[in-house]
Amino acid sequence: MPKIKTSRAAAKRFRKTGTGKIVRNKAYKSHILTKKSQKRKRNLRKSTILDATNVKNMKKILPYV
Repeated sequence: MPKIKTSRAAAKRFRKTGTGKIVRNKAYKSHILTKKSQKRKRNLRKSTILDATNVKNMKKILPYV
């Protein structure tokens, strides 16, 4: 079998935890920050585990991560 290419764009945005779950950063933290509360901006800093509905597609484009 030939090797499968990893999507480089996805490889820069996602990583795998020790238990094999995929971790992502939250969106909406780059601009228009004045109307967002401090609590909301603080919570956007934290990473979160990828939703189960997207895991199958992500494993396809990140075969070796």
